[in-house]
Amino acid sequence: MSIIDELYYSKLSEYIRDCVTSDQSMIKRLTAEIQPLRSSVRPITPRTTTSISVVGTDGGNNTIKFDPYMIQIIRVVDSNNNEYWMEAVTPNIDIAELNARHLSPGGKALSPLGEMMQLLGVSSLSELSPMIPVPGKHELVSPGWIQVYRELMEWAILLSIIRNYQFGSDTLVIFDGLLRSKVFARDLFTRGYIPLIQEAIGEAYRQNRRRIYLVGLAKRSKVLDRYRLVMWLEGILTDRFPSYVEVPRELELKTYIWSEYARGDDTGVAGKEVNKFVAGKMFFAKFGDHPYDPVWPVDILQSQVQDADIIMGHLLADALNGFPVPFYPLSLQRAHDNAALVDFDFRLVQDLIIRSIRDSVGSKSVDLDVFRLIDSDPSRRRYDI
Repeated sequence: MSIIDELYYSKLSEYIRDCVTSDQSMIKRLTAEIQPLRSSVRPITPRTTTSISVVGTDGGNNTIKFDPYMIQIIRVVDSNNNEYWMEAVTPNIDIAELNARHLSPGGKALSPLGEMMQLLGVSSLSELSPMIPVPGKHELVSPGWIQVYRELMEWAILLSIIRNYQFGSDTLVIFDGLLRSKVFARDLFTRGYIPLIQEAIGEAYRQNRRRIYLVGLAKRSKVLDRYRLVMWLEGILTDRFPSYVEVPRELELKTYIWSEYARGDDTGVAGKEVNKFVAGKMFFAKFGDHPYDPVWPVDILQSQVQDADIIMGHLLADALNGFPVPFYPLSLQRAHDNAALVDFDFRLVQDLIIRSIRDSVGSKSVDLDVFRLIDSDPSRRRYDI
């Protein structure tokens, strides 16, 4: 039953009209900010090359139904279904034990993450990121650090692929998300990690004459959300051909609350800290040939911005085959499908957790089975009435 009667409708209509009227100045301001981009839109010509994407399991999409220990599966695969890492962690895991999975007591790398830590000159996860708990501290731990750990693993796998993979042709490497991170300690991301990536890309060309391009592609961006309406009204990226446009840093700075997330090495801001978090230059790209096709935020590695035409051409060739999401890179979609724990895999993990819990409770395993049958949320019944 609707709660909005004629009187309420009239009042609500008046309130909304007042809000829109008062915000007209904001629309005009955003329009003035975006108008210069109209002359910078460039067409994209498809260029064939090999594309590879790296994706980690999304913890939100792999939530176990019965899991009192809040176990998270950390798994990283690529678009060719190559698995680079898989493990299970909980928020209360011994961090010293977790460190030992990646670095031996003598400092030898035991995993891609351990290799990255070794190259960055850090000896523990908490030294790599201040968001990882310090071993031995008995404090209430937020489970959010596992997401940080998952992201670090994705960055480590990306570095390992570019450093160690023998590329048979020029290759576009697509990272799931923008080429920015705030999980690394100090300036380890821009002054440590990214130079390692650039060095590996340069080495691939020197040794094998293979060009490796790195981009990050996100499903959404606050910058795009802010300007999407006025871009449509101004006819930017509504052409009947694939096109892209570079996003000035100034527009990013006006969008993000934390300006350091928009400040790259190409932007000097007086009195501000050096860039610690940003390795990419943002572009907006439309890979379809209709005005209504989606626009995606794309980060190109800052040192490769001069090759934007080539990189966008490679992205277009991958996106034209996108399925089931049209005009979204097929390699990214394949990597997501490969990483997700669904159907049989999901049930298998659930069974493994239940079996492990049953073993740990010993003689009380019957009580465990009874407990599982108890409705944990009886309030849901109100929706069945």
